[in-house]
Parts: sequence; C-alpha cells; structure tokens
Amino acid sequence: MSHIVAIIGRPNVGKSTFYNRMVGGRPAIVDDFSGVTRDRQYGVADWNGRRFTVVDTGGFIGDSEDVFAAAIRSQVKVAIEEAQVVLFMVDAMTGITDLDTQVAELLRRNKKNNVLLVVNKVDNKDLYSDAQEFWALGIDNMFCVASASGSGTGDLLDEVVNRLPEEAPEESDLPKITIVGRPNAGKSSLVNALLGEDRTIVTDIAGTTRDSIHTHYNKFGMEFMLVDTAGLRKKKNVKEDLEFYSVLRTIKAIEESDVCVLMLDATQGLEAQDINIFRLIVKNKKGVVFLVNKWDLIENKEANTAKDMEDKIKERLAPFNDVPIVFTSVNEKQRIFKAIEMAMEVYKNRTIHITTSKLNDFIGEVTAHYPPPAYRGKLLKIKYVTQLPTPYPSFVFFCNHPDHVAESYKNYLENQFRERFNLCGTPMVMYFREK
Repeated sequence: MSHIVAIIGRPNVGKSTFYNRMVGGRPAIVDDFSGVTRDRQYGVADWNGRRFTVVDTGGFIGDSEDVFAAAIRSQVKVAIEEAQVVLFMVDAMTGITDLDTQVAELLRRNKKNNVLLVVNKVDNKDLYSDAQEFWALGIDNMFCVASASGSGTGDLLDEVVNRLPEEAPEESDLPKITIVGRPNAGKSSLVNALLGEDRTIVTDIAGTTRDSIHTHYNKFGMEFMLVDTAGLRKKKNVKEDLEFYSVLRTIKAIEESDVCVLMLDATQGLEAQDINIFRLIVKNKKGVVFLVNKWDLIENKEANTAKDMEDKIKERLAPFNDVPIVFTSVNEKQRIFKAIEMAMEVYKNRTIHITTSKLNDFIGEVTAHYPPPAYRGKLLKIKYVTQLPTPYPSFVFFCNHPDHVAESYKNYLENQFRERFNLCGTPMVMYFREK
C-alpha cells in the first residue's frame, strides 16, 4: 500500500528545502523522480523503516496574486483528497500572511484530520517564541523546524509515520498488472475489451487506492489482478489540477504493481510524458510492456513500418530498452491478448531465480571471453556472484577492486546477462562488493 505525504504552503517558506532533506539526503534508500509534471517533485522516503511517497507541491508561478492564490488553493484541495498526511508549511521569519490564513481555513473547512502545521526557519530561541503566533491558524498539531539545518525534523517525521495507516495485507499472491499511460491512449477500451466478453468469470475486488479498480482476471489459462487506472484524469478545474491529481494516482498504481502495461497512441508516438512514466516504472523496478495502440489508424503501412517505430522507441528509452513492444488496435481487438501474454512473461522474468552455480559458470565464461579492464595497473577479478532475495532481479558481484569496475564493463555484463537469461521487460540491479 502506497502512502503519500504532501507538502503544501505559499511560496518561499522552504518546502523544497524540506523535501530535499526528506529524500535527497538518503540516496541509498530513496528513489527520487522529478519531472512527471512540469515543476513538481516526487520522491520515496524511508523513516524508521516506513516508506512513503513525498510530494513537493511548490513551484507555481502566476501573473498575479489572485492567480497565485487560486493555484495554491487547487493544490491544497488535491492534497486533501489524495494524501494520508498533509504538511502545511509556514515561515517563522515572515509571520502569518493572508495566504496562510486562506490555506488554514481551507484545511479546517474540509475537516482534514491528518494535517501537521510545520513552522519553518526556526533557527533560534527568539524565532521559537515568535512561532507561537501560528497557533492562531487553528491547526492542532504544530512543529518548529529548520529545514536547512535539519533541526526539529526528526520529531516531525516520527509523527508523520505514526499517522500513516497500517500496512494493509496483500489481497493475494497473484501478479498485479497495471494499465498506465497518458489520457486517450485507450486504457479504458483495453480494460473493457479484456473484461467485457464474459463477466461471469471475473470477480470485482475493492481497490486499495481510490478509483483504481482491482479485478480478478481468470481467462484462457491466465490468472492475475488487473488494475485499471483508466480514470486517472477525471477531474475538472484547471489543467494543473489534472496533472497533479493524475500523477498522484499513477505513482500509487505503479508502486503497487508487478508489471505495468504502458499504452502509447500510435498516431502521436512516444512523447515526453510517456518517457517520464517509463522512468518512474524503471525507478520502482517494475516490469514493463509497451502497447502501441491505434495501429489501425496508421496509413500506408509497409512491411518494416512497425520495426522502424520499435527501433525509434527503443532508441529513446536507452540505456534500458530491453522491453517488449506490442502493436495493437484495441477497437479492432487486434493482439490485445498478446499484450497480456507478454505481461505475464515479463512477470515470470521479474521473478526469475538463478542458482549460484549457474551464475558462477556464466560469469566464468563471460570474464574469460572479455576480462575486466585493468585500473591503473591493477588487475580486476570477479571471484563470485550470487542473486539477492529481492522482488526483482538483483545480483551481487564479489571482486577485488569493486570501486574500479568501469561503467562500460557493467553494461557488458548486463547485456550478457540479458542474452543468457531471459530478463526482457524487467530492470535488473548489479552490486559490486569486495570479497
């Protein structure tokens, strides 16, 4: 179950600094992803063993204070609906402003219980005394912090994880296949085509996230949980609202999946938003299948048209482009089950277990064929490799100089892995350790 902590507040109160402290300073345990929308950041933080997604809602620039205030209000509304904990940040050095009062009123009016008032830039005792005026905003829980130095952030994060819901038990051990993509790529049509032929053999199960429907699919010898995120952008109001709302939903769906079917519109090709979603999938180490929909609308197709488009897509996905690409027309029901077959194949690849003996036979062969390049006269030797017990393929290589293994040689090893063992569609991780 994915939990979201949203940081809201007016400009220049220190939201981004606090966000960076939560996720940027822990590279070993945090995957940071920015750019899904134009000016926000989304990262995964870990505090006392609890993982949660952090959303920095800063960055709005308006032509006037009225536009500015309206934009912030729309962010607050989305945060109230989607986040399990809302951090309302204010500036101790500035004091209470009209915009702070408006945000606080909006929070109180919506009766959001999990709101923590964070008074930032409290660097000394005088500012701590000044910060007491913020009780006037009517938020019951207040924390004084200094994001730049980290003062007070530990107590705040303790309270954040205390307020996160308990981890829900898994619905089943079945694979979770999630349909993702931009609006109008055909996600709804695909789900309807997969489920609409015989409703008696599927059972609806309540989703773990709002508006994501988990359906038990059991047809043609395949059984899995199909996660429908087709309604990601059914919000009105301004476009920024739609982007913010949809990305929060997409993050949740991806984090809870095993394999993502990323749908593209053949008439538009691979666009920046598609690449951002793909990178988010890869950062979360999930399997991925590309489904190029509306292939029937491409005119004057020749024998190599699909191959040319596949090559262009993979070129833009580099360096990780070992992904299956299926060309389909959902409306014509062309190759839609091929996409599901590929998704199940990727799930199998993602859960592969390779015995240590096979791994060491393999590494002996590939290093004999192409030994690791020496570093400043030091001969590098990989002595042993084993697979780690992670939900995705990860391997640790024991060698004499792990810090000096060239990036090009790591790429060589990964390519050899993918040739020998079928890892198509799934990211893999390699660690190098001293024996």
